[in-house]
Amino acid sequence: MIKQVILWMLFLVSGSTLSVSESQSASLLPHAAESFNVSYIQMKNAGSCSYSVAISTSCSSPRYTRDHVSIAFGDAYGNQIYAPRLDDPASGTFESCSSDTFQISGPCAYQICYVYLYRSGSDGWKPESVKINSYNGRPVTFYYNTYVPRDTWYGFDLCNSASSTSSQIKPKKELGYEGVSWKLEGV
Repeated sequence: MIKQVILWMLFLVSGSTLSVSESQSASLLPHAAESFNVSYIQMKNAGSCSYSVAISTSCSSPRYTRDHVSIAFGDAYGNQIYAPRLDDPASGTFESCSSDTFQISGPCAYQICYVYLYRSGSDGWKPESVKINSYNGRPVTFYYNTYVPRDTWYGFDLCNSASSTSSQIKPKKELGYEGVSWKLEGV
C-alpha cells in the first residue's frame, strides 16, 4: 500500500513538472504578434544608440529571397528600435547558409527582450537566429529556425519571462522544440 502511494505521488509530481516544462517551452517558440504596431514606437530615452544585429539564414531556407524584411526590437520599458528594410537582393542579403550583420541606430534601450521580423513577398525566408548587441545590455540571441509568415510581425516577446539570474532558457529536446531558445550571453 505504501509503495502504491509513493508511486502515485511520484507520478503526480512528474506529471506536474512535465506540464510546467511544456508551458515554458511553448512560450519560447516564435509567434505572430497580435497587437504589435510599429507606428506606436516610443522613444523614452533621449539620445541615439547603435546596435549590431546579426541575422543567420537557415540552410533549409530558399537559396535567396527577394522578400522585403524588416525588424523591430526593444526592452521592457517601451524603448523600441525599428529598421524598415534590411533586405538587398542585389548584395546577396539573406541567402541560405549565410549570416548578415546590420548596424542599426535608434533610441537607447536597456536589456533587449523582444524581437519581431516582418516579411512581405512570395519567395519565403527561414532565419536561423537573430543576435543583437547593444550599448546598454548583454548580447542576446533569439533562435527562430522556422519560416517567417508573410505580412505578419513574427518573433519573441520574452520581456516578462526574462530572469536576471538565468543565462539561458532552452526548451527540452524531448518535447519536440529542438533549436528554439534564447540566451543572454556573457553571464
